[in-house]
Amino acid sequence: MDIISLLAPGNVSLASTIALYSFVIAAGIWLGKIKIGGVSLGVTFVLFAGIIMGHFGYTVDGNVLKFVREFGLIIFIFAIGLQVGPSFFSSFKQGGVRLNLLAVLGIALNAAIVIVIFLIERGDTSISALVGIMSGAVTNTPGLAAAQQTVNSVDDANLMAMGYAAAYPLGVVGIIASMFIIKGIFRIKIEDEIAEIEAERDNSQLKPHLVTMEVTNQLVAGKSLAELHDIIQCNFVISRLMTTSGELIIPVSTTKLSLGDKVFIVMSTNDEHRFKAILGRIIEMDWEQASPASVVSRRIVITKSKYDGISLGQLRLHNGYHLNATRVNRAGVDLLASANLRLQMGDRITVVGTLNDIERLAVKLGNSMKRLDHPNLITIFIGVLFGIILGSIDMGYGMKLGLAGGPLVVAILLSRFGYRLKLVTYTSSAASMMLRELGICLFLASVGISAGQGFVDTVFNPTGMWWVIWGFIITVVPLIIIGCIARGVFKINYLSIMGLMSGGYTDPPALAYGTNSTANDAPAVAYSTVYPLTMFMRVVIAQVLILCFL
Repeated sequence: MDIISLLAPGNVSLASTIALYSFVIAAGIWLGKIKIGGVSLGVTFVLFAGIIMGHFGYTVDGNVLKFVREFGLIIFIFAIGLQVGPSFFSSFKQGGVRLNLLAVLGIALNAAIVIVIFLIERGDTSISALVGIMSGAVTNTPGLAAAQQTVNSVDDANLMAMGYAAAYPLGVVGIIASMFIIKGIFRIKIEDEIAEIEAERDNSQLKPHLVTMEVTNQLVAGKSLAELHDIIQCNFVISRLMTTSGELIIPVSTTKLSLGDKVFIVMSTNDEHRFKAILGRIIEMDWEQASPASVVSRRIVITKSKYDGISLGQLRLHNGYHLNATRVNRAGVDLLASANLRLQMGDRITVVGTLNDIERLAVKLGNSMKRLDHPNLITIFIGVLFGIILGSIDMGYGMKLGLAGGPLVVAILLSRFGYRLKLVTYTSSAASMMLRELGICLFLASVGISAGQGFVDTVFNPTGMWWVIWGFIITVVPLIIIGCIARGVFKINYLSIMGLMSGGYTDPPALAYGTNSTANDAPAVAYSTVYPLTMFMRVVIAQVLILCFL
């Protein structure tokens, strides 16, 4: 086979197929990096590269295309599930409930607008096209994939892809435009919102707060640390204690306090007043200078799978190693080292004690960064297997989770409860990103190549222009309603509203705009809070619309 025939349109040989996919993905990723107004389409441009090549006659054998598309989808969805799973259940706690309810309301409004358009346009616009338009308008590729799994017709699947491509660009623009509209309606000043966020962060109950106090309360003298925990009923750790004679000790639960003792406490900011009232006064002290060379503070990384999922208290650091744990860093976030905190692979525990004791604990927990780089392929493929099985179960009325929903649900459950089955779900951020990017590129390239042949005739006409208009309405109207409720009724910080809008539409470019324009991570926090439930709901609602109206 010469080079000309290899690269000719219509060649469906294996070598030609691999060459086509390689070109489409490489060109799409490169073009997706181009920014317009500070916003880029990212990897989604692979879809448009595939459409262009499909339009010029490049094609792939139907069975091969279907395999690559579904395999890419499964890898992408499963990697997303592993990523969002640990925060999926915790996202319903505290303020996350309100944000998630607003995000779900936004999903319901998106679906309601689609239904209204379908009823108005009955006979002119199919539900397949509208679901594709909705998926593009809310920039949600898994929803498109789930809907394509539900239809049996290749034409319907291609129609969805065309609707998605038509609505996606203005979907990204519409999310950012909605942020500006909400900002203008409520005359919001970014500086004031940032100041409010910083004030709340200083008072956070989760962020570890380090304080040195001197014991001045006679009633506390003679009490053990275990008794102090009963008196001050909150999570705290006393990592070091210096007696009045200048002796530095690593305290345990039986250590008794004396007047004049100086203690180094790790607590939450909101609990500081309790210690002032019960223990004594806050003092300034440099523990690094005061500590002898034998007492040090080090971070140990958990890299042995048998400790995945156990509580921190089960390590028995006091009795077995004469160490105190003060903080646990997980994915860049410091957590208070409470005894009931469940540990995960990759957690970094800050401990205080002698170097020999720390080294003994490090050997026990692994403390090997190289071990974290080793992929846990068994867990991935076991999860994929059971995800496909779950996705194939008929839940009634012909509805199935499919190859999108099944792996997503299994991945979320495994990432949260996998330790009970002795399955390690930790994946390095680089490996997770590689899986997601590879999967989504294979999927988008397949969808684009398949839909490219009739894209121009379908989209670039009055009907296609209406698709763009419908998509923009589906994007903007729910966001303005949700933004007004969030700000006007619940008084939610604008930076969190930006994250809510981005996460509710699972849109990284909009999140990038929010974080870059505010130089604050508050939008990312809100984004990650609503993202897991939103991703799951969008996969389900796309299928429900197809099953109910097709």
